[in-house]
Amino acid sequence: MPTIAIVGAGPGMGLAIARTFGARGFDVALIARNRGKLDDLAAALAAQDITAAAFPADVLDHDQLAHALADAAAHFDGIDVLEYSPLGHADTTAATTPSATTPADVQAQMDSQLYGALAATRAVLPAMREAGTGTLLYTTGAGSVSPLAMLGNINAAAAALRNWTINLHGELAGTGIQAAHVAIGVYIGDHGPQGAPTATADQIAPVYWDLHVHREQAESVFTGVHQDQTR
Repeated sequence: MPTIAIVGAGPGMGLAIARTFGARGFDVALIARNRGKLDDLAAALAAQDITAAAFPADVLDHDQLAHALADAAAHFDGIDVLEYSPLGHADTTAATTPSATTPADVQAQMDSQLYGALAATRAVLPAMREAGTGTLLYTTGAGSVSPLAMLGNINAAAAALRNWTINLHGELAGTGIQAAHVAIGVYIGDHGPQGAPTATADQIAPVYWDLHVHREQAESVFTGVHQDQTR
């Protein structure tokens, strides 16, 4: 069976993406820091007849992350899709406005958002190149596209990941490997500010499948159930 590796897997978007791909015949490699929580996700997927396994790693430890992805590839005989979601790792309570942002404020976000993505990609891309097929998907908030002043440092790092992903999409054109960026412009669940747009993780997750199947797009910006498709 094909395999999706979800880096930053959690009970929200990670689980929804796992269900979306698992329902279509994918095995699931779950990667995040907490083994206990990953085991709970794997059990929830098993209850839906989706094969999943936990591979604990911290995205800030690039060697550990590479080893986890290598273990997942060995366990499942390859990784066909990589989905990288640093949103659960980034500390949004440390958000700063642009004028108050220091280099250290941005560095912390770059470490989890961009540099973790680079490390994960380097771990799986060589095998995808050899096979001539694969999918690389990266998630940020929509502030990577339309910045919010209150998230100055977070948006800066997210924009860097978005820029790199779109460049990667262009570089890989014609190789059989799809790279694409998902920008989520809603609050996930029902805990956002009053009047703010919301959506469930299950409503957003099909975007990832669409990018995997319809491989010409470099980006999808989700602003509601009928998301905006750009680029």
